[in-house]
Order: sequence, then structure tokens, then C-alpha cells
Amino acid sequence: MQIWAIQTLNSLALGGLLYMLSSGFALIFGLMRVANLTHGALFMIGAYVAATAVRAGYNLLLAAFAAVLVVGLLGGLMERLILRRLGSNSQGQVLATLGLSFVAADACLILWGGDPLPVQSPEWLQMPLRLFGLTFPTYRLAVLAIALVMAVLLYLLIERTRLGAMIRAGVDDMPMARAVGIPASRLFTTVFCLGAGLAGLGGALAGPIFNAYPGLDSEMLPLALIVVILGGVGSLAGTFIASFIVGFIYTFGIFLVPDLAYVVLFLPMVVVLAFRPQGLFGRSLA
Repeated sequence: MQIWAIQTLNSLALGGLLYMLSSGFALIFGLMRVANLTHGALFMIGAYVAATAVRAGYNLLLAAFAAVLVVGLLGGLMERLILRRLGSNSQGQVLATLGLSFVAADACLILWGGDPLPVQSPEWLQMPLRLFGLTFPTYRLAVLAIALVMAVLLYLLIERTRLGAMIRAGVDDMPMARAVGIPASRLFTTVFCLGAGLAGLGGALAGPIFNAYPGLDSEMLPLALIVVILGGVGSLAGTFIASFIVGFIYTFGIFLVPDLAYVVLFLPMVVVLAFRPQGLFGRSLA
């Protein structure tokens, strides 16, 4: 019973991390139609920034805040200096973001080396929590709680603020949004910074679970792509639900059938694409 409870909690914690990674990806793609393949690298950079800050003596909360700022700034610079110049050249955007992900991976390797960097969780979250006769890792419960809080805050931002209204208008019909005076240029940069910052936050919180290591980007990006495809482009509700679906499938797939883990993971995506190409909660881009 203990092992099943732990695996369930691991699935929920992974789902929370995937939501923080994938929600930014979904916002960027839904608004700008840019498949940002550097998103996994931004997640990895967030983990490295947090690891560096924690090793310098700062607590994880400040380290996560630093990761959000650094990665959000990198995202804004990437949108302003590179993606904006490519305009509507979707193939160029894919190649540029893919190339930037390789550059980021090599830069991290040069700066931090090839050995994993452990990230220490706060002391008050290191003691296990005992509940109903079972023992749970407290930090993973904290990650799940933070993910739920971020989901609520992101929902309020999108549904209850002027910025959210502009984002929703841009996702629904960008030419019409431009026509009514929405500043698309600033909106694109803001959304890119927001999406990158969410990826950085996810990477910082993932540090105590996964550590910061080369290749973290290539492991997380496919999972984020699956989440966005399953949930539907531009649908934060779909992204939230799909994050936990993928978290459960991936965790239990590795636990039960490690040799077929990726088959178990990708098969639902293939089925969804076959019968509902726009995803579970998405709408057609046409």
C-alpha cells in the first residue's frame, strides 16, 4: 500500500511540475502560434539558477524567485531579438527555437559542468508527513500545493484581468484584436516572459526532486508537448487536466512496465490525435 501511495504522490507532483512547464508553452503557442522548442531548456536553466542560488546560501523561495526573473528575462529577449524578426515564418521559428535549445544546453554544460547539481529543499519540508498510517514526502506535497495555487492565480489572471482579456482576444482572433487597438507587440513580449517565467519556476521547484543536470531539457520537453496536444492548444483547463493525466501515465508506466514506458505514454496521444486532432479541450486552429 505504501508504494502505491508514494507513486500516486509522485504522479501528482510530476503533474504539477508539468502544468507549470506546459501552461506557459500553451499560452505562447495559443497566442503567437510559436512552437517554442526552447521551453525545455528554459525549465533546465531555472533548475540550474535555483541550484546556484541555494548553493550560495539562499533559501529555495528566493532561488525560485531568481529563476523566474532570469528565465523570464531570457524569454523576453528571445522574443524581441529573434522570434520577432522571423515574423510569420513558422519553419524559421521552429528551427531558431530548436537551435537555441542546443545553444542553451551547451551553455549550461560550460557554466555548470556535466555533473548533476543537487538542490536542497527547505529543512521544514524535509521531514516526511505521516497520514492514515502512510508516510509521504512533504516536499512533493508542497510542490502539488504550489502548482494548484499557480493554476488558480493563472486562471484569475486570464479570466479576471484586462491583460487576460487581451490574451484571450488574441488567442481567439489576433487580426481582430489588433483592429480594436490591442498592442500586439507588448502583448507578445509579456506572454513570452510569463510563459518563460512559469517554466523557470517549474525548473526551480523540480530541482530538489530531479536535481539540475544536462539532458533535463530533453526529458521534459516531450512531456510538455504531449500535455499541450492532449489538452488542446490555448486551453489552460485542458493543459491542467492533461498534465496530471500524463504525470500518472508516465510515473506508473515507468514503475509497472519500464521497458514499454514510452509506448504507454505516447499511445494515448496517438489515439487522441486520431479521433480529436484539436485535443481534449481545444478548438480547431482553422
